[in-house]
Amino acid sequence: MAKAASTLSMEGTWGLLPISMLTDPLSPEGYRGPEISLDLRQRSSLLELDRQLYAHWSLGQNLVLAWSPSRQGVTLLVVPHYAVASYGAEIPSATADPGVEPPAHQFIMQLLSGPRQYSGRQMHIATRLLAVPPVTVSLRQPLTGLPEETAAIERLVKRYSVSYVRNRAVALFDIVGFGLITPFQQMTQLNSLSCSLNSAHSRLLGRRMQVNFARSSTGDGFYIWNRDVGLEANTNLYHFMHLALADNAIARSKGPGCGVPLLRTSFHVGSCYEFNHAEGLNPTIYCDVVGDVTIDLARMIEHALPGQILVGEFCVPMVQAGLESACDFDAIQFMDQAQGNLSQLNGLELSGETVESIKCYLTGEACEDGTFSIRKLAIEDKHGLRRNAFNAKVNIHRRGAEPILLGIEDRLLREDPRCLMATSQLITTSSGEPS
Repeated sequence: MAKAASTLSMEGTWGLLPISMLTDPLSPEGYRGPEISLDLRQRSSLLELDRQLYAHWSLGQNLVLAWSPSRQGVTLLVVPHYAVASYGAEIPSATADPGVEPPAHQFIMQLLSGPRQYSGRQMHIATRLLAVPPVTVSLRQPLTGLPEETAAIERLVKRYSVSYVRNRAVALFDIVGFGLITPFQQMTQLNSLSCSLNSAHSRLLGRRMQVNFARSSTGDGFYIWNRDVGLEANTNLYHFMHLALADNAIARSKGPGCGVPLLRTSFHVGSCYEFNHAEGLNPTIYCDVVGDVTIDLARMIEHALPGQILVGEFCVPMVQAGLESACDFDAIQFMDQAQGNLSQLNGLELSGETVESIKCYLTGEACEDGTFSIRKLAIEDKHGLRRNAFNAKVNIHRRGAEPILLGIEDRLLREDPRCLMATSQLITTSSGEPS
């Protein structure tokens, strides 16, 4: 493993205070956790740690990858960002197995994806392998070791680092024809979409469903993801997506003109990197995502028809509540799971009308036995790379009102000349929904 330069520049940063101090760095956006029980002295000590982290971050020149408790306070693993990039991009030798990652890459991925708290021994090994000195930070009082304090330090450290998440669900909302309308109409449509996202979030919170969503603008839409991971977090994101689409559909039925956007949407589960936005010279509590999952979503949405919902093909482990080990879920099994807990939304009000039932499913063709197959679509992007996806529909039935039908029918995939997606497989299932 090549040695990293150990010079960590902090010139010009010691006199600056992170603006995140004004937004309480101990409590990230959308989170209401146990750190609120920290007493005044603990909070003061951790705010001082935030100032020290900011100084060692050095305007983004360095990344704080890990920490460990010490007698004086904490010890930090601070590494120049270019060194992390060089380890992550190490090219395997010509004789190496292409399915096996180089040791340096494996080490960095483990650093970025695991807990940031290290033992003293782990910190010693990491600093030796990365050829950087440990950085000691003195705090005003010793750490208590309480879970809420440890959780707060973990979030502080991650703010000055980069995180790798192997399996994260992300939804992409894209405004159809965004580049063909006036700037004023673009503003109103983005505001309308943002309003629908806020409304969906509020409705889930009102049903006491655990949601911790984040969003990032794409210019003509938004990426949305759940900061939490696991099966429940992923299904909650899918429910959030169709509630936002329902709010948009209601607004389109009432709003005249071009003030409310026509949407197309994609949903996928995959790997990504997360990093915090900078505002001026300071990292904020807001983060962004980039990786395989966002690339796949963007490539899928390029081929989606107006009003269509696409679900990417995936098979990943997802942690379930009450189980220690994760179970593998593919897109079809995930949709079955999502349908299974939709009863939580029964009784919800949409535009003043009570929801009686919601059906979400992947579309396909009718079979002779009365069931429906599931159509797997092949999408070839501009680089000649192929991805598989499924066409999804959501039917929301309300008491005393017309149903809200989201997505497009399967027949349009065969009849619409704009559809550039080919059928790669018709999957037979034991049951099915009308397409």
